[in-house]
This record gives sequence, C-alpha cells and structure tokens, in this order.
Amino acid sequence: MPSAGIFLPPLPRPALVRLLRDLAAVSDDVRTGAVAIGNFDGVHLGHARIVERLIARAREVGGPAVVLTFDPHPVRLLRPAEAPPPLTWTDRKAALLAELGVDWIIAYPTDEQLLNLTPAEFFERIVRRALDARALVEGPNFFFGRGRSGTIEVLRTLAAAADISLDVVEPVVVDGEFVSSSRVRKLLSEGRVDEARRMLTRPYRLRGMVTHGAGRGAKIGFPTANLAAIDTLLPGVGVYAGRAWIDGQSWPAAINVGPNPTFGEQALKLEVHAIGFAGQLYGQPLEVDFLSRLRDIHPFENAEALKAQLVRDVAEARRAADSRN
Repeated sequence: MPSAGIFLPPLPRPALVRLLRDLAAVSDDVRTGAVAIGNFDGVHLGHARIVERLIARAREVGGPAVVLTFDPHPVRLLRPAEAPPPLTWTDRKAALLAELGVDWIIAYPTDEQLLNLTPAEFFERIVRRALDARALVEGPNFFFGRGRSGTIEVLRTLAAAADISLDVVEPVVVDGEFVSSSRVRKLLSEGRVDEARRMLTRPYRLRGMVTHGAGRGAKIGFPTANLAAIDTLLPGVGVYAGRAWIDGQSWPAAINVGPNPTFGEQALKLEVHAIGFAGQLYGQPLEVDFLSRLRDIHPFENAEALKAQLVRDVAEARRAADSRN
C-alpha cells in the first residue's frame, strides 16, 4: 500500500470512541488542544496524514487531539440535489478516527445558523470560544464560513492574530493522483473496490437492514441476506468478496450488487452470503466490508449453472477474506 510516512494501526485495534454531537457538551477535557476541521468522509489516507500531524501537535501543546466534523455534510443543506452519497455514517467515521488515535470527535449538527457564519465568526465562536484551540491542522483545500469564503490563507491570518499555530498538510498521492473522498467515491461507483481500498484506512463498509427476499439462494444452498435502507454509497454492479459483521464477529462473505438476470429480475439489490454462518438475520442491521471484485453479473442457463458459479465465488471470497485486512 503506497502510504509511506502514514501510521495505520493494525487490525483489530480497540479504540475508545469519544463522540460529541453538541458543542454545549464540550468540557475542559476537549479544550486547549489541537483541532482539525473537515468532513473526513471515508477516512482515507489523506485524512490519516492530517490525524498523524494533529496528534503530534496535540502532544506539543499538551492537550487533546480533536476532530470537528459535520452531520450532515453542509452541501446536503446548501445544494441537496448535488449532494453525493456519503462514504461513512457518523458513528463509523468516529470509530475510524478514534482508531487512528484521535481523542475526541465532534459531529457538529449542520444548520442554517452554522452555514451563515462568516469565516471570522466561525473562527471566533468555534475555534476560539468553544474549543479554545492552541493548534490547527488542515489540508490545503480547506474552506469554511459562509459561501466557503474562508480559504486556508484566511485561516492562516485569523490563526496568526489569535496566536494559534496552523499546519497545512499536503495531500497523499497514490498512482500519481491525490487521494480524496471524491476519487474514492468514483472508484467505488465503478466497482473498483480493490483500488479504493488502497486509499482508505480500512476496507469500505456499508450497513443496512436485512429484509425478506425471494429465498432462491437458500433453495440452492446459498442463503443470502438482502439489505435495505442503505445510507451510504452502494458500489457498482458486480460480485464481490468481503466480510459480514454479525454481533461483532466477522464472517467471510460473497456479495452481489445488482439484478438477478438468471431469474428475470432487473431490480438493483444487495445480497450477502455470510460464508459459514447459520442463523436468522431478518430484521437485524448488518454491516459489510468490500474487499475485492470477483466478476461481472450475467445470466446463467439455469439454476444449476448459477450454483456451480456460486461455489467458485464462495471459494474465492473465502480466500480473499482470509488474506486481506
């Protein structure tokens, strides 16, 4: 993985997730530290580099390492029709940041009042008064305040006047391009989960509720959990190797995203076969990691031909889950 100079903890690493959803709940334990502000969607290698510098600055100033993020993403209020599907839900984002070593994560509830703050007002109310920050760490493309009018240079001026240090961390480059949430989102949308995984701190994960399906998988020996109410980006159509998380335990999984053309179904579905699991999942939440793409979806002559392919898919999915983080 091309992440030289970025510390990623081994898997698994228990981490204490300290997530706040209200600035009024900020105590002295959260103040007088180093702060990074941003969406941190997906928690990719670029975010990991920012966090690494954030922790170093927090140690220097003798305070906590704090990430201030937003829930929902501001663009969902400003331009909802243009809002991209998120890569992480808030609790997942907080867990990934805590795993990297962040002490506190604040998921600021985005509202019109926040979006109407000028850069100077945002800096005074949040950075100085609420958090009493002693150090700031950001990427070069950071914007804040009404209409995204606060650039990194505006922040530099405000921070200098307040005697707060500012570190601007350069992006991470993978395969000649900057790592970004939009780049990860594009790769996932195209089904290129293998490439996206190289840019994330952990494999891409989504969640949903298990609902009843047609039950055909169980009839041919491959019961599947059909997921609905998915609130993050769905990867492109295809068959994938992954992991299913059930009651905190990981199971190798073969994942189908798309229709079932063998049986004349064209509806887009997400079906998960948790390899080796025997139990009832209906009505329960399920989280799924995507590790690698196995193949395209295409119709088979009959159920027996499909079953033969599923045997191969399951064997390959098991190998992938056993060999990759």
